[in-house]
Amino acid sequence: MLLTLTTTHRPATDLGYLLVKHPDRMHSFELPVGAAHVLYPEADEQRCTAALLVDVDPLRLAGGHGRGRGHRQAATPDTFTLGQYVNDRPYAASSLLASALAKVFRSALRGESRDRPELAAAPIPLEIRVPVLRCRGGGDLAARVFAPLGWAVTATPIPLDEAHPQWGDSRYVDLTLTGTLRLADALNHLYVLLPVLDDAKHYWVAPDEIDKLLRAGAGWLADHPERATITRRYLAHRRALAGEAMARLAEQRLAEEPPADSVAEEERAEVPRRPALALRRREAVLAALAASGATRVLDLGCGPGALLSALVGDRRFTEVVGTDVSAHALTLAARRLRLDRLPERQRDRIRLWQSALTYRDDRLRGYDAAVLMEVIEHVDPPRLPALEDAVFGHARPATVVVTTPNVEHNVRYEGLGAGRFRHADHRFEWTRAEFAAWVDRVAATYGYAAEIRGVGDDDPEVGPPTQLAVFRTTGTTTTSEAGTTAEPTTTETTTKEAAR
Repeated sequence: MLLTLTTTHRPATDLGYLLVKHPDRMHSFELPVGAAHVLYPEADEQRCTAALLVDVDPLRLAGGHGRGRGHRQAATPDTFTLGQYVNDRPYAASSLLASALAKVFRSALRGESRDRPELAAAPIPLEIRVPVLRCRGGGDLAARVFAPLGWAVTATPIPLDEAHPQWGDSRYVDLTLTGTLRLADALNHLYVLLPVLDDAKHYWVAPDEIDKLLRAGAGWLADHPERATITRRYLAHRRALAGEAMARLAEQRLAEEPPADSVAEEERAEVPRRPALALRRREAVLAALAASGATRVLDLGCGPGALLSALVGDRRFTEVVGTDVSAHALTLAARRLRLDRLPERQRDRIRLWQSALTYRDDRLRGYDAAVLMEVIEHVDPPRLPALEDAVFGHARPATVVVTTPNVEHNVRYEGLGAGRFRHADHRFEWTRAEFAAWVDRVAATYGYAAEIRGVGDDDPEVGPPTQLAVFRTTGTTTTSEAGTTAEPTTTETTTKEAAR
């Protein structure tokens, strides 16, 4: 079975750095059911293609290599006497290909690249082709699961026999995906959705498959319109497992959604077939952090942990701290991160602290970067100077990333009347000019240089839906530390306490 991945990002050969596979060599890997090979049919500055070829040994597959036969799920969705020896598994993309992706491109799936960290965090033009994919549901289902993630989908049915067109089409499609996404996101989409479309697993589906699904689906599955179908098929139609997975996804959605009386939800206002604004915002923040070179990061006002999950999943961040004034939010974040189940080495990278951003907190000093993602608009304007002092003056990380809504874009949201905000808890929402003025003042006051960017589709009249600023220290401060002089908060929610 074969999968090709092409980019035209220049220099295109940087794809080798992202996949950690040199374009001038062929790379081979032993699999429980055969072998996987990575090679580059083309590799120059304009265009680079990596091919993953999986060579399946039907006898090893039928023998349940590495497993007792009592614990092995059927190697083929077709059940007949010789089905375990005569089937399409060596030729059609399936969970075998997804497993090979996980082994061969492990670092790329996590979004890690020692040599090109900024590129690993950035969306790049991609074209993915799977020439033979068993697709129960046809091209329509392929479009329904991939298109909401930002892909343009072409699923061409493969005829049963080209010499006899009257026989009709087979159950297989030739799938091509094109889009501009992070490579890690693209690979995680494939890891989950290839076996979903095939609707079969080559191994026994145990409860730990739920964690695999939620980990690979972080940031997109909870809001996917086909999440029920994806969950059910990925978990091999095991009702109990699918029910637990859907409950955990629903918990994520409730944790991330605004209250029921919120005027509008940004994700619902997004243009169809585009990634949700929340996902694009997280990607923009991660790209800014990667460009800064930060390894120790604060997520200030982390809430239930949407960004924390992405930070923890990226190995470049050796220490990740989430803070929030709400102990309940920290409990949700701990549950989302599965802190009680993480290995000790993983758990040691994570800290959850209860802290108010309008008070100085000595624990927050000395970090490389801090993020205030959709936080400042929840602070009463008279308290903003205290937040500025606590974050930019006292904690003073080398880089600060701030995102906030662009109120001018609200006219593009149906049902959002004049003078009303996107969220019931917002104390204010700024125009682009107001945000720029605040950024300039804070940067000048606390010795930072700042850059403003947009997140989301940039409307020519009202601008993008989200505004993002990146502050970097210049080594000078033009004013003495001002603002609140309250005692620092000392209440710490440890990972064990939060997990409870």
